[in-house]
Amino acid sequence: MPLADLGDVQLTYRLTGPETGPAMVFAHALGLDQSLWDAVLPLLPPGLRLLTYDLRGHGQSSVPDGPYSMGALIRDAERLLDHCEIRDCTFVGLSIGGMVAQGLAIKRLDQIRALVLSNTAAKIGTPEIWQRRMDLIRTGGLSAISKDTMDRWFPRAALKSGQHSRWQQKLEGTSVEGYLGCAAAVAGTDFYTPTSGLRLPCLGIAGYDDGSTPPDLVRETVDLIPGSRFALLRKTGHLPPVDQPEDYAGALTQFLKEIGHCG
Repeated sequence: MPLADLGDVQLTYRLTGPETGPAMVFAHALGLDQSLWDAVLPLLPPGLRLLTYDLRGHGQSSVPDGPYSMGALIRDAERLLDHCEIRDCTFVGLSIGGMVAQGLAIKRLDQIRALVLSNTAAKIGTPEIWQRRMDLIRTGGLSAISKDTMDRWFPRAALKSGQHSRWQQKLEGTSVEGYLGCAAAVAGTDFYTPTSGLRLPCLGIAGYDDGSTPPDLVRETVDLIPGSRFALLRKTGHLPPVDQPEDYAGALTQFLKEIGHCG
């Protein structure tokens, strides 16, 4: 995969589809990488320009010294879109990726035509919760939080079937420095006021069994943006692109058609 050298960070990304196609950009969850989207992308309408990338400190992207600010993560996305010559995209962000999406729309509305805020919120958790989690990781590594994280991310049936195993390995294989850096960014972010000033098409997606960003929290966030839509997906938790890719792609496709972003 290509590597975008942005100076202080190098981001691994994948860009597919016709250069003139309507663009979609995807930002993944904390502790994972761009493979989160692999089951969804083939199910989307043809002709789209699709960009996925690994956040700083994740996947094959570089791991600058932490902690990171949300502003740095937003600037990474901004510079990557400029690097790829992408404007007027539909930006799909899940969890921390949804925070990046909100921040980028606030900063660079020329880059973003529409938002999909998936399993995310304007504010996730509290600084105290994040501090306790980071302390656990510093003591015991990411394996110290991985089981609890899977219990929050996946519905009981997925845990019982072992569907979560690959993603638990992804989480445990993430750079500790990268995870802690991004966790600090989430801990310090509250977008309620700036997000309430956004005026653009927005779809919120929530998982019925999401223990990290419950449906009411997602709905509360997207309701800040007038005219926003909301989709609640059943039999899924925090990662619907993993355990319900067809329903997830269906929700994205319907939204794209409603806003005229695809044929």
